[in-house]
Amino acid sequence: MSESDTDPSESDGPPSDGRSAVRRLGAQLQDGDAGLIALVMAGIYVLFTIFAILGPSQGFEGVVAAIQTVTLWTALYAMLVLALNLHWGYAGLFNIGVAGFMAVGVYTFAALTAPTGATPPGLGLPLWVGIVGGMLMAALAGALVSLPALRLRADYLAIVTVAFSEIVRLSLLSTTFEEFTLFSSVPFLPDVPLGTGAGRGISMPINPTIPVKSIYYTNPQNPAAGDFTAFGETVITAFRAVGVRQTVVVSLTYTLVLLGFVALFYWLLRRIGNSPFGRVLKAIREDELVANSLGKDTRMFKIKVFMVGCALMGLGGILWETQRGFTDPTSTTFRPIQTFYIFIALIIGGAGSNTGGVLGGALFAALLFQGPLYVSRILSKFIATGDAPSTFAGALAPVASLNLTPFVAYTLQNVSSLRFVLVGVVLIVLMHRRPTGLLGHRKEVASSIDLGKRTSRTGPGEGRPATDGGNDVGGERDD
Repeated sequence: MSESDTDPSESDGPPSDGRSAVRRLGAQLQDGDAGLIALVMAGIYVLFTIFAILGPSQGFEGVVAAIQTVTLWTALYAMLVLALNLHWGYAGLFNIGVAGFMAVGVYTFAALTAPTGATPPGLGLPLWVGIVGGMLMAALAGALVSLPALRLRADYLAIVTVAFSEIVRLSLLSTTFEEFTLFSSVPFLPDVPLGTGAGRGISMPINPTIPVKSIYYTNPQNPAAGDFTAFGETVITAFRAVGVRQTVVVSLTYTLVLLGFVALFYWLLRRIGNSPFGRVLKAIREDELVANSLGKDTRMFKIKVFMVGCALMGLGGILWETQRGFTDPTSTTFRPIQTFYIFIALIIGGAGSNTGGVLGGALFAALLFQGPLYVSRILSKFIATGDAPSTFAGALAPVASLNLTPFVAYTLQNVSSLRFVLVGVVLIVLMHRRPTGLLGHRKEVASSIDLGKRTSRTGPGEGRPATDGGNDVGGERDD
């Protein structure tokens, strides 16, 4: 009796396919990248559960809120890191204008979806039109920047992209564009009033959180003015029974949506990386001259990948900034420091690795961005420090007399600023110990199909094909 007869899992039919899929999924979770991401996130959740228990907000709601917060920031950074990885990790394009392309996507979305009678006015179009329009405009901005800039390399390309980012931010701050009329000088086109709001910003009543709120509320734009849906009543009542407020439930749901977008970004980049297009990008990264000499139009490849990456940055910016229903150019999201954060997360995970991009975003968001804030709250709860000195010198002077209280008080009060010191220390250690990131030096399969997993197509008794085209049955084989 053959092995397939004795093992029911190998029999034909749907049960075999289902069990095989389950086994493959289990192997991927145990040995693959999915298992690595799950393990890291589990460790982060355990750490933030401890933070929530020790911190001021105790109870089950404090734990849920802490996990939701760290997951939200992990998802936001992971999306932008993956988009940047397409530029820097795959094609070697040194783009440090990420915040500028995010701003283009966000403000295009705002202009398309803001009500026509608002101040500043918009076009009042549906949500999906705003998202698609924001991505297309960010891609177009990427194309316009890439045409002159991609003749440059390394530091020079970086200077152009960061200059573009600042041009966008300062233009959004300008009162010239606070309110303006599009097509005012074109006689055969209608006047279209638009505006950026300048320093006052622009409101977005229709934003990506509205579909999530519509699951729970009959009036998602103003939940207080409506009632719960049947599903919302059931879910929110269940969470309320364990002490979790409805705002935390809605935020948690939106965070799950963002995790879905992270999975979509990851899948897209993996498909691009395994395609012939992606292999050309990696060749450009390693040596553009060689790729060009093999007949590849490297300029067109770089323009295309720059547009795709910028479109993803625009989408990431929309999902990041518009959840508040309001944005303005003074937001930290559009400042160069945000690009710096995203690059740090990519460096931590390892450029060129999509899994490293997700892990870098998670570790940066948890340990360097949110972690110090939670530690500060815990220490403030258990340590009475009194008033903190106003300067670092005033905090450091008492240390000579072994009085550490002013220094601790100053540190806790300025933990947001002192995170830069922690980031600097991490970068120094990482560049010394692991300059390619945590997942650097990973082997990549050049083919879209792993040739190491080939199975023989020869039937029983046919033997293996010989090097001369014949069969090796009973004869010598060239291994």
